[in-house]
Amino acid sequence: MIVLNSSTQALENFQPLHGNKVYMYVCGPTTYDYSHIGHARTYVAYDTIAKYLRYKGYSVFFLMNITDVDDKIIDRAREEGTDPLELARKYEKYFFEDLAALKIDSINYFARASEYIPEIVKSIQQLLNKGYAYETRSGIFFDTEKFPYYGALSGKKPEELTVHRIEPDPTKRRPQDFALWKKREPGEFGWETPLGYGRPGWHVEDVVIILSHLGPQIDIHGGAIELIFPHHEAEVAIAEAVTGIRPFSKYWIHTGLLTVSGVKMSKSLGNFITIREILRRVDPEVLRFYFLSAHYRSPLDFDWLELEQAKASLASLYNFMQEISDKGTHKELTSLEHSLLEKVSVLRSKFFEAMDNDFNTPQALATLFTFVKEANKTLSPMPTINEQLKRSIINTFRELGEILGILQRDLLKTGDALLNDVMNVIVSIREDLRRNKQYELADRIRESLRKIGIILEDTSAGTKWKRILSSS
Repeated sequence: MIVLNSSTQALENFQPLHGNKVYMYVCGPTTYDYSHIGHARTYVAYDTIAKYLRYKGYSVFFLMNITDVDDKIIDRAREEGTDPLELARKYEKYFFEDLAALKIDSINYFARASEYIPEIVKSIQQLLNKGYAYETRSGIFFDTEKFPYYGALSGKKPEELTVHRIEPDPTKRRPQDFALWKKREPGEFGWETPLGYGRPGWHVEDVVIILSHLGPQIDIHGGAIELIFPHHEAEVAIAEAVTGIRPFSKYWIHTGLLTVSGVKMSKSLGNFITIREILRRVDPEVLRFYFLSAHYRSPLDFDWLELEQAKASLASLYNFMQEISDKGTHKELTSLEHSLLEKVSVLRSKFFEAMDNDFNTPQALATLFTFVKEANKTLSPMPTINEQLKRSIINTFRELGEILGILQRDLLKTGDALLNDVMNVIVSIREDLRRNKQYELADRIRESLRKIGIILEDTSAGTKWKRILSSS
């Protein structure tokens, strides 16, 4: 298996640091607002990666932080007249609900930054003692000039390292130095500590959470590509300065930027789409399928039409499974069925080959559709199917779908005698209508049945019916 390592910009063989154990960390949300579809895209990607690694036999411990100490939270809480941590808990709850809806369930532990203040203080004291940090009247800062590898992860040149998310603090020695501890006046949100009253900076929170649970080195560090600088660059500097161990993470895996109409989401532009908003319009499994249809590290420009196409594509996979499930069985394996059974093995091989190639989910999905096309050529004319082949196809689609977090819904039950009897009556009546040239009424019956998931097909041998999962 190979992965694209952001730190080297090369495809590398995946070999964990400790046998089959994989320590994996992904940056979680800052809980001051509802999570948006960019978050959803990122967390679906890492959930799929974790699921696949576990499928391959790795023991994965997947850790995610919750940033509940941040200026955005404090500002929003002030606007709403509430406590910052109460506000953070409210949006944390909504975040967990969004994850559950999207079947993102591979994360072992969520760690809140606010619950690691003593550990954060201890790490900052270590940096001060080692000469990697300095104190000013406004706080304690990391001295980036003392860390020789600062900029290596993001590939930033020295002149580019002054770019920050916030305005430079005039008390800092240089613009690229970043806050470890922010001094605050009593009465403001913060903690009384040996460092004085205040609160931690963003970058150090994540590092301390990782060191507390996973140790000085991890296998995979993930997050959206826009976090690589300054956030992930700062994490590397803090962790390696504290522990003296390099590299902090063996593999850096970043997801591509999600845009809407070609631009980054922004409330001021009116293109900010929350997970909750989109899930009122589409099924969560459709949204997951849509994200998996693009490679995790490719940029993705969100498009409603493409989302509708994803809806139809997912429905076509379910309908194929339903058609196979509905077929009666026979025991003898024909030569055509034997050939198709071999193609099930080919499907599995090509699916895993795609996933082993840097978790290439669009290619993995393509293998399913290729098989469906080939299987339909063989099976569509056949009223029954070999028992072994039927089980193999359904079980394989379930198994591979579980890795991707799709195709796990119950299929419609077969063998419903009452439904068969009712449909035989309806088909007979409709055929009478067609013979009497009452085509408008016959078409109304067909359209009404389609809306409830039953398709009528008029053939030279008579009218046939089948159940489908509608994409409408």
